[in-house]
Amino acid sequence: MSEEEKKDIGDKAEEAAKDFQEDVKEAFDPKNPESGKTVAIIAHLTIIGWIIAIIMNSSNKTEIGSFYVRQVLGIGLLGLVLGIIPVINLIAWIFPFILWIISLIGAINGTQKPVFLVGEHFQKWFKSL
Repeated sequence: MSEEEKKDIGDKAEEAAKDFQEDVKEAFDPKNPESGKTVAIIAHLTIIGWIIAIIMNSSNKTEIGSFYVRQVLGIGLLGLVLGIIPVINLIAWIFPFILWIISLIGAINGTQKPVFLVGEHFQKWFKSL
């Protein structure tokens, strides 16, 4: 390989690295609505996903990311509380599961629509997140 070819490959690599850095800045820019959408979707993926989402959102707070971190926390806590009640615990898990699905659809669409009955309360109660 000649020196000219090596230099050409090096220049292309530097250009690709700069493009990647710009893409990362844009993807996680708080002013970019798509960056919060990623956090919102990750928040719905198990407790570990929620923890990852809260960490991602703490470094670059976005309105939609914070909204869904609060929403998923509320749905999870509601499921735990309803699951403790012995008589209705199996049936009670259906309600939080439906809320979770509705919330996930909202996160995928990039809209901030609180789940019915309890969504507004979750936003008030967990506003520090």
